[in-house]
Amino acid sequence: HLPTSPSPEPYIFLSHQLIIMKLAIATLLVGSAAAFSPSASTKHSTALNVNELELGAVAPLGVYDPLGWLDGEPENFERRRAVERKHGRIAMMAMLGTFVHNNGWTFDGYLSPSTGLKFSDIDSGINGLFQVPAAGLAQIILFCGFVELTWWPASDLSGDYGVRLGTLNDWEEQPSKYYRQKNAELNNGRAAMM
Repeated sequence: HLPTSPSPEPYIFLSHQLIIMKLAIATLLVGSAAAFSPSASTKHSTALNVNELELGAVAPLGVYDPLGWLDGEPENFERRRAVERKHGRIAMMAMLGTFVHNNGWTFDGYLSPSTGLKFSDIDSGINGLFQVPAAGLAQIILFCGFVELTWWPASDLSGDYGVRLGTLNDWEEQPSKYYRQKNAELNNGRAAMM
């Protein structure tokens, strides 16, 4: 008597889930890529002229420059501010990921079907990083490099990549929002980096 093979139904169901998950991720990536495409509208001048040095300056410290770089190398301020802004944005995204994962919100399914590793099996904190397979870490690094080269180029020091979210950041129509939102972004980024 020949042994019978296991029913293929669980494998078909798992394969179907993987296809749906991959399609959902691909749809999200295509949609998010469209959000970061350059705006076709032209830049308008605003009546608000804010000195970049004033952004992020809060009482009681004012402009915080403990190393005296503004006095010694003022020509490098724009580049340093751009680096601070970008690092703050990355730190804010990392904090959001930490909050989401620590609250137990995970994707259903497998992070690595070949090794049987589920998203819910990944620990929180830095230990979770070492549980992700090497191919997954390579994908993360490649995606970050793609974003750096295409959407957030290091050559654009303004930090404004032309993404407008309706009335949320329509600085051309409501210039008074610019100072408040840029100040909040810098200070929240600093808090996230701490």
